Amino acid sequence: MPTQLLTIAKNTFVEATRQPFYLFLIVASGILQVFNTWGTGFAMSTRASGEVAGDNKLLLDIGLATVFVCGMLLAGFIATAVVSREIENKTALTVVSKPVSRTTIIVGKYLGVVAAIILAVTLMLIFLLLAIRHGVLSTAADRPDGPVIVFSSIAAFTALAIAAWTNYFYGWSFTQTASILLLPAFLLAYFAVLLIDKEWHFQNIVEPGYFYDDRMHTLTQYQRDVELGRIQPNWEIIEVTRFPTFRPQIAVACAALAMAILVLSAVATAVSTRLGHVMTIVVCAGVFVLGLLSDHLLGRRAFDNQLMGFIDEASSTNPADTSFSREGSEYEITLDSSPIAPIEVGDSFYYGSSPNGSMLAVPAFPPAPDNLESLDQLARPGEPGRLIVVSSDDTELVVRQAGPVPVPVLRPPRKGDAVFTRPTTVHPLTRIAWGVIPNMQFFWLVDAVSQNHPVPARHMALLGGYSALQIIAFLALGVALFQTRDVG
Repeated sequence: MPTQLLTIAKNTFVEATRQPFYLFLIVASGILQVFNTWGTGFAMSTRASGEVAGDNKLLLDIGLATVFVCGMLLAGFIATAVVSREIENKTALTVVSKPVSRTTIIVGKYLGVVAAIILAVTLMLIFLLLAIRHGVLSTAADRPDGPVIVFSSIAAFTALAIAAWTNYFYGWSFTQTASILLLPAFLLAYFAVLLIDKEWHFQNIVEPGYFYDDRMHTLTQYQRDVELGRIQPNWEIIEVTRFPTFRPQIAVACAALAMAILVLSAVATAVSTRLGHVMTIVVCAGVFVLGLLSDHLLGRRAFDNQLMGFIDEASSTNPADTSFSREGSEYEITLDSSPIAPIEVGDSFYYGSSPNGSMLAVPAFPPAPDNLESLDQLARPGEPGRLIVVSSDDTELVVRQAGPVPVPVLRPPRKGDAVFTRPTTVHPLTRIAWGVIPNMQFFWLVDAVSQNHPVPARHMALLGGYSALQIIAFLALGVALFQTRDVG
């Protein structure tokens, strides 16, 4: 079976990379990144708050969106070419007639599609990284980045020239050869621009950069610009940043985007077992758009609760016991602003990491009786555990574990938690639909990068697990659809 799987994957990769549309979308993505550096000078911001600043924030946003759309289209076209078209042309009948299971065929096809997608998307992301290094040309007076232009041109010309030469003399596929050669060529080009700054001087890849004029430069480049009179030696416009010339958080955002495209490739592979070329693209585009709107259309309706506010500070009144899991434990809570609705003494208190109430750290418990005269009543034997507000002064709250049996909280409250006064009502059907549809917002990390919020490794690990589960689910659907498909 492994040999059959690898053989099918290899043939699929070869067939996919030979499609004219494959190279066309790669080249189109590169050209669009060039245009993005010309047409994104409208951010109207000069403050450096992350690995990108000013107009480059918009460049990163539009650049990643360009890769996302091109990757989605490419996944649909490749899957159709290697699955749906083979079924329509009866080519799949030859494979099915052999001792090869249909599960092996679908998984092998997907692995071949993934190999082709990874090659193409890696190239598209390198184009984006080169565009970010070049920066936005806000005015005609802005200096183009010479190393980016020269090394990118050399890489493109070399790969295309070799592909044309081998096609003419040896009959090799121009599309396949060019696509494969472009990757190492542009990897070398990107590595070269990391080593050489705009003034053609060598620089340290890990040397921290400085922001001025909305762009990141090294300290040596800043000093040269002062010496040449290009900028005034006003150190107040300099904002020191800890980020090196190579920007790791942007690379993390690119990796997350690649995961999303792999999920869409699984969708395309599954759908192409039953639908033709056009409908596969339509379904992929529909999943793509619905995934971007999933939180708005489904997420906010899957869980019903009223958000009161967010915790700005949380501390135990007893420094020796911060677990908030004992009878009588109290926490002082400070909200970041006045609650949406007044929180009064005797109200229940719930908290969690999600503002829609989907991840509460507190299980549901009965509210306090309406005729409550004293909080001591809640400590009577037989009473259930409750988290009760015992002091309320607008944004200042004191919450107590009231009752003979403490509420089994998952963790104490902490800064950033969302606050509620009742348990969350879950709508099962909406929640299932929200969980099944790939949520593309999970993969979109542009806001975190531009606002200087480092993406934790835990998030990337969860994202990888989420992607794997989505891929397995859609491939299982594809296998089920292909099992009863007539290929004769």
